[in-house]
Parts: sequence; C-alpha cells; structure tokens
Amino acid sequence: MAKLLEGKLVTAALKEKQQAAVAALKEKGINPTLGVIRVGERGDDISYEKGATKRCEGVGVDVKVMTLPADASQEELLELIGKVNADNAIHGVLLFRPLPKQMDDEVIRNALAPEKDIDGITDGSLAGVFTGTDKGFAPCTAQACMELLDYFGVELKGKKVTVIGRSLVVGKPVAMMLMGKHATVTVCHTRTADMPGVCRPADILIVAAGRAGVVGKEFFAPGQVVIDVGINFDENGKMRGDADFAAAEPIVQAITPVPGGVGTVTTSVLVGNVIKAASRK
Repeated sequence: MAKLLEGKLVTAALKEKQQAAVAALKEKGINPTLGVIRVGERGDDISYEKGATKRCEGVGVDVKVMTLPADASQEELLELIGKVNADNAIHGVLLFRPLPKQMDDEVIRNALAPEKDIDGITDGSLAGVFTGTDKGFAPCTAQACMELLDYFGVELKGKKVTVIGRSLVVGKPVAMMLMGKHATVTVCHTRTADMPGVCRPADILIVAAGRAGVVGKEFFAPGQVVIDVGINFDENGKMRGDADFAAAEPIVQAITPVPGGVGTVTTSVLVGNVIKAASRK
C-alpha cells in the first residue's frame, strides 16, 4: 500500500512560515497585497478566487479584486494592468485566463510586470525559471509539485524523473526546476513512443497528461513516487487524477491523492509568492 502524499500537511507547514513572514513584513510597514484581475463571471475563476482570498486572509495577506465585464475591450484590460503595474501597494497579481475571445492572450499576459507575475504566466517569469534566476515566479502548480517533494523528503539529486506533459503550466517548468535540483529528467508527450516503457524505470513520475486515468498500471513500478497533477471530473462529478490511482496504489511507494494532493498546495504557493514579491520590494 502506497504512502499518501497529502497536500494538507504541506499547506499547514507553509501557512506557519507564511504567517511569520507576513508579521515580519508588517513590522516594517509593508502589507503584502494580492491583486486579482478577473474578466467576466466564469464559475471556476470565482471559485478559485474565493479559495485564494480565504488562504490569503488566513496568513494576513490583503486582497484587492478588480473585475471587468466579459465584453470589455483589450484596451480596457491593458489599461487596468498598467495601473496595477504602477501601484506599489499591490505586490503580486493573479490574472485569470483563459481570456475572452476578443483579447490576445500573449499581448495581455506579457503586459503584466514579471516581478508581480506570481503565477508564472509572462515570458519574463518563464525565462527566470529556465535560467534559474529570481526574475518573476514559476507557475504555481509546478512549484506545488516541488513543495510536495521537498516536504516529504523525496531526494532528487541523481534520481531519474519522468514528466508526462510538456505544457508551460506544468511540464516544461517543473522539468527545469527538477534539473535545478540535479535530477535527471525525461519529458514524455503525445508523440513519445512506448511511453509506459519510458515511465517504468523512473524513480519519480510527475503526471500532467490532461486526461483522467490515462496513466495506467503498465506505467508504474515498485518504489516509485507519483505526483499526479491532473484534475478531471467523471460523469458523476467525481474528481479524478490523470493517473489510475487504484492501479498505482498497490504498486508504487508513494502517491498524491486527487483531490487532496497538488491542487491543495497550489493556492498556498500563490500566497507564498505574494509574500516573496513584497519582500523583494
């Protein structure tokens, strides 16, 4: 039976550190503040906004929500981003995407100042991840994977890690971060030949395939640590990961549950990045 790598344990540890960091900043007259920019009323955006706000309030980080209607123009959003960039009282910004079809995603996301881009969406932030510098921040989901591995004491130096997925949200940035910890990394994608054969020799498997249960029994081997990034919902509304948990759990050494794993840690990482951004000021 595999050990469950529960996100709530990581979140509790991060919360304690974040509360102390916020208290220290407030003693210096700095009030860490998250700016949330949302266009429209998408239910998933509003749900995430509520979760992030609650997590911020739990550690003493202020939140300022700025909204535009779904039919707002690109110019209106760019004007709002410009104001937020210039506002020294806002330290980090969460910009919800996808944006309405009348907006150019590349133009919009890169209008955000990298030093305020706490979710790693700008080219400047991603450049920082790929060069190993402190310019901007890594995407929160990718960083959440690293926080889980660190909290549970999973050694990365010299280990073989296979990442399934090559998106800029998880796959590519987490691969770079793992290499920064001296892991040997293989990245799989839809064109990978014999993907199960590539995955089985891995010490650590990071699954960000984007499809429920697509990573099955043939991918796993004894002793592996599996980090499942997937969030999918079946016909009954039950949340499932990209890995077949029932198939993996009797085989591998440790695995993140879905729900209760990576997603639980992601908002804590977001809050932590606001605090880091305030500290850099």
